[in-house]
Amino acid sequence: MKKPLLLLMSLLLLVFSANSQNSNPNAPIFKFVEEVHDFGNIIEGPEAQIDFVFTNVGKEPLIIMQANASCGCTTPDWTKEPVKPGQKGSIKVKYTTKDRVGSFNKTVFIRSNAYSDKERYEIQIKGNVIAASNTDKSIKINPSIQNAKN
Repeated sequence: MKKPLLLLMSLLLLVFSANSQNSNPNAPIFKFVEEVHDFGNIIEGPEAQIDFVFTNVGKEPLIIMQANASCGCTTPDWTKEPVKPGQKGSIKVKYTTKDRVGSFNKTVFIRSNAYSDKERYEIQIKGNVIAASNTDKSIKINPSIQNAKN
């Protein structure tokens, strides 16, 4: 009875350890400057946008196959050509502020050949849209942040 149980536990340990390791030690790897960007208070009207800059710190070219936003008010655009090891790429995320007064928290889901312990990589934007007609001098708004770059 002890031998089959010991054998079963050994097999399970082997399976779990094999799944937890990267099957390709040369796989491309994302390294973002930031993964969450907070716009703070922004004025309703113009699009808010940010360039999420990343470096491929892996040993093979990184290819982004798809980037989808959590809603239609957020639009991602990304580096389409393979990003060589050590090189930089970016994912530009635009958020439509028109008719969207209030706080927001949006996610962009990235499918690529990069190593990750998740099925897809995620980056986020958040902030608070202030109605253009209701701007109050007591609320600090930084108009330059609506077109932020890393």
